[in-house]
Amino acid sequence: MSKHFETNSIRINPSKSNQKEHSSPLYLTSSFTFDSAEEARATFADEIEGNIYSRYANPNSTDLIDKICAAEGTEAGIATASGMAAMFGSIASLLQQGDHVLAARSLFGSTHQLLTRVFPKWGITSTYGDISDIHNWEKLVQPNTKMLFIETPSNPGLEIIDLEWAGNFAKAHNLILVVDNCFATPYLQQPAKWGAHIVTHSATKYIDGQGRVLGGLILGTEELMKEVQFFTRHTGPAISPFNAWILSKSMETLGVRMDRHCENALKTATYFEGNQEIDQVKYPFLKSHPQYELAKKQMKLGGGIITLTLKGGLERAKRFIDQLQMISVTANLGDSRSIVTHPASTTHSKLSEEERARVGITDGLVRLSVGLEHIDDIIEDVEKALNRSK
Repeated sequence: MSKHFETNSIRINPSKSNQKEHSSPLYLTSSFTFDSAEEARATFADEIEGNIYSRYANPNSTDLIDKICAAEGTEAGIATASGMAAMFGSIASLLQQGDHVLAARSLFGSTHQLLTRVFPKWGITSTYGDISDIHNWEKLVQPNTKMLFIETPSNPGLEIIDLEWAGNFAKAHNLILVVDNCFATPYLQQPAKWGAHIVTHSATKYIDGQGRVLGGLILGTEELMKEVQFFTRHTGPAISPFNAWILSKSMETLGVRMDRHCENALKTATYFEGNQEIDQVKYPFLKSHPQYELAKKQMKLGGGIITLTLKGGLERAKRFIDQLQMISVTANLGDSRSIVTHPASTTHSKLSEEERARVGITDGLVRLSVGLEHIDDIIEDVEKALNRSK
């Protein structure tokens, strides 16, 4: 294994078959055979390694996990059918009735629904802490608090949580620290280096990078991943071999893609900062970002997401989106194509108006996932839409 991200993402591959293929093949099979009854028994008993059933593991999902674990610096992992399957599995597998989660208030909308509507039905409760007030989180820890759940940068507010602080806080209170690393990717940030026990991803986003397939990842320590693997093996959120193969191949270009995403995003954010039609441009590597120094400390680059808060609120945001000619209107992000989303009416619409306000999601805020197109074309499309939407 190399010490370099790019090399490992390309060169970590399963052993070649007798066909001596250069590119990893697809293993489109639901199950695997054994040479004897004894081999089958020993494999099921975990006495020897081997594939059993693609719901448990498949060479394509194993290939993906090996690459991601090397990138994140984690000991083990599991690939799931979607990002939300990973979010659900990372919590449900490690907690039980009566446990409590302390979470950052700035979370993806569906993760918020898990914590506030799904898990309470099973006796798992949660409390939110504000990122701007982390020094008071000590008061939020309860005797039954078992997990600290955060995402950084947050979706869509781009709030940054100090991972070093989070690691120390979790250690001091004996909490499992779970970090959603979707926006940063392992190329820009490795939460395990700061003390995260579990790292999750919606691989649908930057790890795929072209808006083709769904996938999720749960990565972490060997000890905790045994619980996660047991849970996912028997509840069945397995990734398909084809999707795992796509995502593994996509890892080979993640580094170069993220370099371009970040370059384009910073240029776009810089260009529009101070624009008279915009109240605020937010991007982690803009010096105006309130946590700029922290972002520089724990991220290699600023990521591919910026937010624009347009003057004129909801109606202006709608007019702006409708005037875009090149940029796609969709709820996804991390695509090679630039994408615009209005979080208040789509991805975070199930939050109350008060809940959205507390995490900075105003009616005038739009999320821009900056793609790989030429920077001049991205800026021109945004600028013309701003002018036409006045």
